[in-house]
Amino acid sequence: MATIQPPTAAPLNAHSPINANSPKSAHSQSSAQVLATLNSAEQGLTAAQAQHRAAQYGSNLLPQAAGPSLWYRFFKHFHDTLIYVLLFSAAVTALLGHWLDTAVILAVVIINAVIGFIQEGKAEQALAGIRQMLSVHANVCRDGQWQQVPAEQLVPGDVVKIRSGDRVPADLRLLDTTELRIEESALTGESQPVAKQTEPVAPDAALGDRSCLAFSGTLVTSGRGIAVVTAIGAATEIGQINQLLSEVQGITTPLTRQMNQFGRYLALVIALLALLMLAVGMLLHDYSHAEVFLAAIGFAVAAIPEGLPAILTITLALGVKQMADRKAITRRLNAVETLGAVTVICSDKTGTLTRNEMTAKEVVTVQGLYQISGVGYQPQGQLRLAEEPVNLAAHPALAALIEVIAVANDSQLVEKDGQWLVHGEPTEGALLCLAEKAGFEREQHQRLAVIPFESENKFMASLEQHRSGSRQLLLKGAPDRLLPRCSLQLNARGQTEPLNEVFWQQQLNTLSSQGLRVLAAAGRDTEQTELGLSDLTGLCFYGLIGIIDPPRPEAISAIAACRAAGIRVKMITGDHAGTAEAIGREMGLAADATLKVYTGKQLEQASNEQLQQMALAGDIFARTSPEHKLRLVQALQQQGEVVAMTGDGVNDAPALKQADVGVAMGIKGSEASKEAADIVLADDNFSTIAAAVAEGRTIYDNLRKAILFILPTNGAQGLVMLYAVLFGLTLPLTPVQILWVNMVVAITLALALAFEPAEPGVMQRPPRKSSQALLNSAFLRRITLVSLLIGGSAMALFQLALAQGLDLASARTLTVTALVVAQAGYLLNSRHLNSFSLKPALLFTNWIAWLAIGILLLLQLAFVYSPLLQLWFGTQPLSLQHWLWSLAAAVLIMLLVEVEKKLLW
Repeated sequence: MATIQPPTAAPLNAHSPINANSPKSAHSQSSAQVLATLNSAEQGLTAAQAQHRAAQYGSNLLPQAAGPSLWYRFFKHFHDTLIYVLLFSAAVTALLGHWLDTAVILAVVIINAVIGFIQEGKAEQALAGIRQMLSVHANVCRDGQWQQVPAEQLVPGDVVKIRSGDRVPADLRLLDTTELRIEESALTGESQPVAKQTEPVAPDAALGDRSCLAFSGTLVTSGRGIAVVTAIGAATEIGQINQLLSEVQGITTPLTRQMNQFGRYLALVIALLALLMLAVGMLLHDYSHAEVFLAAIGFAVAAIPEGLPAILTITLALGVKQMADRKAITRRLNAVETLGAVTVICSDKTGTLTRNEMTAKEVVTVQGLYQISGVGYQPQGQLRLAEEPVNLAAHPALAALIEVIAVANDSQLVEKDGQWLVHGEPTEGALLCLAEKAGFEREQHQRLAVIPFESENKFMASLEQHRSGSRQLLLKGAPDRLLPRCSLQLNARGQTEPLNEVFWQQQLNTLSSQGLRVLAAAGRDTEQTELGLSDLTGLCFYGLIGIIDPPRPEAISAIAACRAAGIRVKMITGDHAGTAEAIGREMGLAADATLKVYTGKQLEQASNEQLQQMALAGDIFARTSPEHKLRLVQALQQQGEVVAMTGDGVNDAPALKQADVGVAMGIKGSEASKEAADIVLADDNFSTIAAAVAEGRTIYDNLRKAILFILPTNGAQGLVMLYAVLFGLTLPLTPVQILWVNMVVAITLALALAFEPAEPGVMQRPPRKSSQALLNSAFLRRITLVSLLIGGSAMALFQLALAQGLDLASARTLTVTALVVAQAGYLLNSRHLNSFSLKPALLFTNWIAWLAIGILLLLQLAFVYSPLLQLWFGTQPLSLQHWLWSLAAAVLIMLLVEVEKKLLW
């Protein structure tokens, strides 16, 4: 097409209206219709028109909403039922003058909030990541003159130029193109640059098929074009993603929901029992009001697991470090645990399941089908025919094909920091890599003339002179454009014979059915010195090359591991259905190799109920838009699924934020996708997700172990206080002694459980249900049993000490010691939820547990014998006999718990 030259004036009315729907229909209208709708012309706008429209439509910028303040982000960590109970307890102990109790409780609460504040990912920064993609400047025609202006000053109706290397400054309807190709993978998921043209397409064409449009934020890889601005700012496609992202609300994780529910139930039970103690103490016994009130507060302090929030947070934080060691960087603390509950992983294809590096996989000549090993642009691999390595000298047709794809090629392969990259077209990079694997040297040729690739022709022709002096006409491109220009083919002996077009059409269909992009190679000897389209006749057809963006080998095994763990992997991509299905079949997305594929058009036509059914049944969703991805994630969540979403493009950002766990690629991922995600994979390796799921399940197991360990501690102390008040006995513990037990047990023993290794078969069991209660009947039975055993033994030892004439302070010291030693023994029980814990092979798999027991015993010795701690906590020295009583009780409790495991779990 001829280049549009602007005249000196543009006779348009600045106040004429613009159809607000033009961006949605521009792809299905002719360029003349779009210009008329926008009240513009091929010559662009005047400065006055642009100024008026800027006042009407605003700047070409994405809206930036104010994020939450630092104060809000910090104090929201106090919005938890259990934290409210702790704050109430701190207030009461302060009113009673028990300042040590108050300080300990407040310290736990504040530490919990600080850790959560530091670790929490700020997904709102995803909006800034998108804004960084926008162009800075634009070449626009104003008042009949081409000029460069800041891109934010563009308005609908402006006519702009774009060329290779430019970032597209707004959504555009193309008016004129010359070899224009645009990289749109971050927006549409298309794995290679898209050839652009000016003719309208179908009204229902998918985003990636709107070849007459250019989208804001995408990158021009080659060629040039002139276009009219159809949408700016929030009205652009990238602006719509920005809007979707800002509208997505954060969701609570399964653990958060369970802990909130648990905290409410626990607070209710503690309040009711405390009221019962007050009533019994005042009505049935001779306690004074102050005594019974202090006893009730002591019970509440004893029963509240104030160390639990800190232990949960610290366990998750340790999980973050362990995940980082596995190349998974966690940006939001609870995402670590949520991974363990994932039931569905929705994955982007390009760059996530695949390498985003085009690779030649198969070559067909008359001599046969050649298989090519190796993936990506790294030139390592072999060509094999019937499993035998190939020598080019014995395969003349293959040698001729290799010569064409290597010489008629404008790209280069380079190695940088151990990574092989292509400078130029990805497809040409794949062909160069194939030539390198075949051992071909392209330096022997000198180019005399060239017909560059054009979307109208879909081929590239090159006139080359060999070092020997011979000349060749070489042609590569779309098979349907090359076959009509050929009359001969090269046989296995290197001789020409009549073209068998039926044979080549069959081979083309076979390769295409595998999801391969197919190119053809042809050529002939010549004596000419110039090259034109009329010269491209009477050619000899050499063969076909099948190219694909290959799946990551490690992703295939990771998908199998996920399936064994009861997790379904679904592919959601902007690529074509055939390509996606071929990749999905190779990756083993479905266990029975029967894949259910839906397209974006089908999703749009479905009702909400139908969409939910499709989301559950489908394995692959092709030609999807960012809104489709978001709706699919929401549909799965509405069906009770816990969804992890992986991706690397801007188009993935809304779905990443909506998912229960958003997982972005760290190397090739866009900044928008990283900021919207909860986890970023430092190695862009899908298999890291499977390892992260295993880590998440282990962390959740360890959290349950910590809860199962801590609650009987508080239950035992609470029972001791409750028993004493209900029966009018002397209180065996003071509130400050209760806090000592809670504090030393939480910071030593409970923390050790965070380091427990994975249980056997962690990835061979189905995901836990998100609705599953944190404390099931077996847990409640264990907590009740251990609380009765530890509380009962402590109360018995307290009464025994008093009966033997020990003073009250010594008896209370013995009670505290009995509780601490019993908890140390119960730690060994808790290391394994339902299997025998005292096997010699299992006793020393976590050395941190033994270190914690050692530290606990040193602290308890200080509690009993240090004069300073005796003064603070009202304790007295104990004899060896008293320590042996405590040890005997602990051993007996350990054995009884193991019997309970054997009989009831």
